Amino acid sequence: MKKTFEVQSGTTLRCKGWRQEALLRLLENVLAVGEAPEKLIVYAAMGRAARDWPAYNAIVEALLTLEEDQTLIVQSGKPIGILRTHSQAPIVIMANCNMVGQWAKAENFYALEQQNLICWGGLTAGDWQYIGSQGVIQGTYEIFCRIAERHFDNDLRGRFILTAGLGGMGGAQPLAGRMANAAILTVEVNPERIEKRIKAGFLERRADTLDEALALIADAQARREPISVGLLGNAAEIYPQILARGIIPDIVTDQTSAHDLVYGYVPLGHTLEQVAARRTSDMEGLMNDSRASIVQHVQAMLGFQDRGAVVFDNGNLIRTHARQGGVERAFNIPVFTEAFLRPLFARAIGPFRWIALSNDADDIRKIDDFLLRRFPDNLIVSNWIKLARQYVPFEGLPARIAWLGHGERTELALEVNRMVRDGELSGPVAFTRDHLDAGAMAHPNIMTENMRDGSDAIADWPLLNAMINCSSCADLVAIHSGGGGYSGYMTSAGVTVTADGSVAADQRLQLSMTNDTASGVLRYADAGYEEALDEVERKQIGRIDTAAARYQ
Repeated sequence: MKKTFEVQSGTTLRCKGWRQEALLRLLENVLAVGEAPEKLIVYAAMGRAARDWPAYNAIVEALLTLEEDQTLIVQSGKPIGILRTHSQAPIVIMANCNMVGQWAKAENFYALEQQNLICWGGLTAGDWQYIGSQGVIQGTYEIFCRIAERHFDNDLRGRFILTAGLGGMGGAQPLAGRMANAAILTVEVNPERIEKRIKAGFLERRADTLDEALALIADAQARREPISVGLLGNAAEIYPQILARGIIPDIVTDQTSAHDLVYGYVPLGHTLEQVAARRTSDMEGLMNDSRASIVQHVQAMLGFQDRGAVVFDNGNLIRTHARQGGVERAFNIPVFTEAFLRPLFARAIGPFRWIALSNDADDIRKIDDFLLRRFPDNLIVSNWIKLARQYVPFEGLPARIAWLGHGERTELALEVNRMVRDGELSGPVAFTRDHLDAGAMAHPNIMTENMRDGSDAIADWPLLNAMINCSSCADLVAIHSGGGGYSGYMTSAGVTVTADGSVAADQRLQLSMTNDTASGVLRYADAGYEEALDEVERKQIGRIDTAAARYQ
């Protein structure tokens, strides 16, 4: 039986201050909107909010009793101590799933996890920043818009998007495609996920056969009207069938849990129950079968690409596993970050988000109003806010995401803090962002693939970002690395700061929001990106010229 979670509403404090209360409500919220909260799993097959239930209960107890000048230390989802720091130090610092380089392999992770020594925090699961499918929906929408600009005369009406995966990340795809005016078909092997996305308002229709799904898509294309359809099936079977029929979608991607061959991806010919049983009885065989299915899956994607479709990797390691399985051309498929979003990241424009801790949706609407007044000419922001108001339902605590950049995030955070202080909002607001942000992730197969200076695999940048945010008085700072199939592939950093209306929060927000994005701009400037170098010059971000001549 699924355990349900409720998040505290209103302004009554259980903790000794809003910084602690905010983090407790965010912890509750990631489980309230999570995929399997009874297992503490938030998304991505095994991204957990805490290591186990005793650890969860201990975290809650610590947050309830934590003083303003204390810091809770969390190691892979388990609280290990409370130290005396000072009133402006982070309330929580955590390191999740970080293994030493040569040991950072999937088999070592699984062995450690079975001993209950480690757990994967995903990106925003283990540091309590996940806000449901909305957390990635604008990023998905922006990708579709960039493709429309580049390939389809800025118009996706009558265009067919094929994708797969309706989990905690992939669940945003149907709504993003419909918002971009496309006809989008998403293949999903788990019927409960299809029903969940329909219930949440992220998916319109369910189809149980390929013929039914393609008929719905074709009808919408003919009428040049958007539609989102979820097809129950296995993508490794459905993609080749569509290709064999000679039907070539305009855009093809995938967001199944291909990153994890044991707890995520479901191989051909397997039920969900069979996969669950083999995780303990035949893990190695299950990994081999998952990889073999991914080979067929990616070969079909390449077939679509060869016949003119715009095909891209949506960040789930599917190309990596396919190449390991023998698909030499797997990396002919570009990754979304390099292909479509890098100019934005180079200016530290990325997935910024805020959450109404009072659980009052009017607070989000008032912040929307400010953004529309303040940034009418920033179409990435103003267009998105209007669309989100119309289409994007709230899940759990009301929240919003918008791709704001350096300076813009700081300005918004300070204005919201003033609104809290002056009683214009009903309660405090937490600010955070995706780990997939300019200075916060090193992932050579996703975020930092083909960097201009060859620095793809250098993990210094997210570590520096975390230390900068600690120095800037953020409320929570986290360093995460990959677990399961992601082991050894990535390191990232997360940050959360609460606008509680206080003068002290003004300082924390000013420092954290500004320095967080500054580190991202500097990361891309150091790699030689013109957009970042321009941002440094225009906004006077403190870059040091390291040319040898300066020191001679």
